[in-house]
Amino acid sequence: MDPAGQTPAEPLPVHFSAIRRHFEISLFFLLLTGVLTLVSTGKLDIFTTLALPAAMLFKGYRWWHGKAPEISNRFGTWLTVGYFIFFPFDLWIVSRMLAAGAQNPGLYAALLATVHLMLFATIVRLFSASTTRDYLFLTMMGFTAMLAAAILTVDTVFLAFFFIFLGLAVSTFVALEMWRSAEGTVTRPMESGTSAANKLHNALGVTSVAIALGSLAVGAVIFLILPRVSGGYMSGLNMQPTMISGFSDDVELGEIGEIKKNSMVVMRVTVDGGLIAAHGVHWRGVALTKFDGKRWFNDPHEPTTLTSSWDGDWFRLNSGGANAPKSGVPIHYKVLLEPIGSTALFFANEAESVRGHFNEDTGRAPYGQRRTYLLKDFTGSIFNPYHSYARIEYEANSVLPAPPPAAVREAGSNYPDSIRETYLQLPSLDSRIPELAKQITARNTSPYDKARSIEGYLRSHYGYTLDLSGPPQADPLAYFLFQKRAGHCEYFAAAMTVMLRTLDIPARYINGFQTGEYNDIAGDFVVRASDAHSWVEAYFPGFGWLTFDPTPASNDDRPQGMLAQLSHYWDWFQLQWGEWVINYDFLHQITVAQNLGRFSRDWAERIRTEFSSARRRATEQLKLWQDRVSRSPSGRTGFFVLFGVFVFAVLILRPEVRRRLTLMWRTRVLPAREMTPHLATLQYREMLRVLARGGIRKTAAQTPMEFAASLPDGSLAAPVFELTSIYQAARYGGKPADPQQASSLIDRIRTFLRSR
Repeated sequence: MDPAGQTPAEPLPVHFSAIRRHFEISLFFLLLTGVLTLVSTGKLDIFTTLALPAAMLFKGYRWWHGKAPEISNRFGTWLTVGYFIFFPFDLWIVSRMLAAGAQNPGLYAALLATVHLMLFATIVRLFSASTTRDYLFLTMMGFTAMLAAAILTVDTVFLAFFFIFLGLAVSTFVALEMWRSAEGTVTRPMESGTSAANKLHNALGVTSVAIALGSLAVGAVIFLILPRVSGGYMSGLNMQPTMISGFSDDVELGEIGEIKKNSMVVMRVTVDGGLIAAHGVHWRGVALTKFDGKRWFNDPHEPTTLTSSWDGDWFRLNSGGANAPKSGVPIHYKVLLEPIGSTALFFANEAESVRGHFNEDTGRAPYGQRRTYLLKDFTGSIFNPYHSYARIEYEANSVLPAPPPAAVREAGSNYPDSIRETYLQLPSLDSRIPELAKQITARNTSPYDKARSIEGYLRSHYGYTLDLSGPPQADPLAYFLFQKRAGHCEYFAAAMTVMLRTLDIPARYINGFQTGEYNDIAGDFVVRASDAHSWVEAYFPGFGWLTFDPTPASNDDRPQGMLAQLSHYWDWFQLQWGEWVINYDFLHQITVAQNLGRFSRDWAERIRTEFSSARRRATEQLKLWQDRVSRSPSGRTGFFVLFGVFVFAVLILRPEVRRRLTLMWRTRVLPAREMTPHLATLQYREMLRVLARGGIRKTAAQTPMEFAASLPDGSLAAPVFELTSIYQAARYGGKPADPQQASSLIDRIRTFLRSR
């Protein structure tokens, strides 16, 4: 016995307690789930991410084989105390480096250092656990790991781990309480590996799952009705978003290519009209005007401040000046923009108006609650000054220019001085570039045709690739055009912009995103970082800026078929998780209450309508019976006789007789108006009985259709096949049919057999 008064655990005996065995297995998987949940957040350092699961699996292997603790309880305590000496170093040096770039680096570093301490204490106690108190401490550490993961992430992966953890937590605590209650009892403990032990494991597993599901159901109800206030999910601990470069006033060639290797979701766009309305749309982010041979940038300038109107909180973005499109196709859409480390907002072409939640302080408040402002630069790009590191929701209206090509060809080249000064700038170029532009457009006379020729030439004579490995080039544009002859969208857009400018056609370089992948489940476009794109806008007097995309199509490596459909369901689930769980607030509660009220009213109205219809049909049928009986005394007598026979058959006679009487009642005495599966079965059996009396019997191995097809005589096969089709359609397909038609077919079969 050690000084702490605790007896070290011995290797598992052959007759080990089944309850304790169940508890230790549940506890191990509980801890493993907590650790894997923390690892899945992606917020831990590489050493912890690899070493932690490895230590857990090593201990699980030894635990499964009944090995004793690796270290003593006292040594484990001293290790934990010793870590407190290392804790300040972790807090101020290690975790501080990991927290670089976070919204609140100090708070983030403190959280990471605390998580490191918690995980170290868990591993040490796991390798030294020998008493009930140690095991209870480990269960608390598993819960703490899940709590830390909930702070570090709001991803749907956490939800999957949480479901598993909840079931294991119930199993672990139930087994722990049973084990503690069994200690010191007179009866011999249940031995592990026996039949009784296996039944116990199964019972505990089923009980744990049932309790976990019940807890989830009760928790969901409490979650829905608990009073809420607007606010971000753990907003004080929001971590740094994924920083995406390429959407600022200074972009170097190659940055968009790096972004395209990332598959994370950047935004989701819902377009009125769906696929048709959004065909060919680009989500425009920033426009860049100056090029130094390697990078695109804008000169420092003072942006225009846009304030919202008081009528619905709309921002007017396009004043309808000379650069605005004169005609086009209007498009309305809603954007859910993920935190991407950029203040740029994305629109279809140059938007005319927008409204949304741009300031985190407004939370989920209704439009118009608080006035905000946006920034607009001289190129028409829109920026949100409230960089809140949170999702942004907004809706916008744009006009997609669609001028007749013949009219644009007549636009001429009388450009305003401001356009010439800004959009014809060129650096020192390789002499082959302007010469190539002249060769491509030698047969064209109008600026529009020249732009289309350059666009088509780049699309058809160059290849698309993201692999641009190799040493940096002194002139990347000349290297792309005359040596590599392959690249990604940046190089195509830069090449076209530069070549247009060499021909005195104003052009600018645009960064944004392609349309994205349409999710037919959610009805929105999922735009990923891999959809990042660059294209060109050229200016034409009287028509403004028109879009040209010289980049050829790339190989789409997105999943196809069933995998694509599953990814759509998963994306829809992630969207609903973020909307109705992470961002669930008072406004969502009002929406849920309204939907429940509308749902209950609809069902109440449907039940009332069905009940009224059934009562009306029953009343009409009773009146019909009364008329028949009242008009004929014999009919009155026959009715009672038939009714008595029917009751007698139902209560006493053989099933076959009861079926025949029921069929006669439903087809002769009280004809049914609709074919039910039961009535169809009765009529099909009656047909088989009639055929059997004529010497034609269906074998048990034949299906109904096989039996109908086996009849050699066409005059008999036709009604049999028709009635078989009615039977199968009514019984398995739920299709309407006329019961009297089936009865007439049986009469035809009976008449044919008698005549034969």
